[in-house]
Amino acid sequence: MNSLKYLSNLGLDYIAEKQALGNKYQKNGQMMRRFLQLAQQNGYEGPVLERELVEQWCAKTAYETENNHQQRIGFIRGFAQYLTRLGYPAYIYERKSSVISYNYQPHIFTNRELAKLFRAAEALPDTKRYPFKSTQICLILKTLYSTGMRSSELAHLRKVDVNLTSGVLFISEAKFHKERYIPLNPTLHRKFREYTNYMCGFRCWNDSEYFFVNSAGKCHKDIYHPFRETLKLAGISHGGRGYGPRMHDLRHTFAVHCLRNWVRDGKDLTNALPYLAVYMGHSGIRSTQYYLRLTSELYPDITQTLDADYGWMVPEVGTYEDD
Repeated sequence: MNSLKYLSNLGLDYIAEKQALGNKYQKNGQMMRRFLQLAQQNGYEGPVLERELVEQWCAKTAYETENNHQQRIGFIRGFAQYLTRLGYPAYIYERKSSVISYNYQPHIFTNRELAKLFRAAEALPDTKRYPFKSTQICLILKTLYSTGMRSSELAHLRKVDVNLTSGVLFISEAKFHKERYIPLNPTLHRKFREYTNYMCGFRCWNDSEYFFVNSAGKCHKDIYHPFRETLKLAGISHGGRGYGPRMHDLRHTFAVHCLRNWVRDGKDLTNALPYLAVYMGHSGIRSTQYYLRLTSELYPDITQTLDADYGWMVPEVGTYEDD
């Protein structure tokens, strides 16, 4: 067995281990193939990750997004840590910053905007093709804000994942494979029961496994266009696709409003922040910490408290980290 084939086996073993732990790891599998090709092109010998090869892999390419760049860095760091755990020499690349930054600045809805948004959703015109539009979109938007769920998680929510007795949702189709339970507040719990009773009158819903369906009974993935329609009806300006407000901003608004209320109520964020990270399905605490900076910028009345008590937790980078 030559050294490159041996490295290939280690790479396959690493991917297999991740998948055995419940990770799909499809994109990282593609990255592994690309990395092994790079190693072969450079005459790499032996199951050793040398610094020169790792830094060549981690160099940002032309026109590459920062998100993709950081993903490649995260991949090779994980592989290096795996090799180190097995006893092989491996250089672990050091990240240049603790926060992945993006140009997009999330739109944090005010309480007034949220009220206008929900009223507009209730006023959406139902159509013959979409007879439950207003009822469904209104509940979808309220759920995204009240729970901080991702829109993809909501779209894949199945009926078996909704416990109408206890008022708890099970999120199985989650990013980073962070399965979790989300309790509904009493008002939203009641809305879920009312929605269920109403949707029982539609065959497309009765025949589907999904809780939020389109008129064909399929998973409701096109929430973007009804959301844009609702924004327009509410009189909330939109800068176009990629500029927002986006549906994902309801998730950001949930996090910021939660932190705002905790600070004003005197909660200990050192203990509370990890709970919020788990609740929102973050891969780590970094994404949640970003909201501290955003909360401080939006609510000057709590800036002094945040800086004095939790300044060490607030990242210096003032840009957006997607989650």
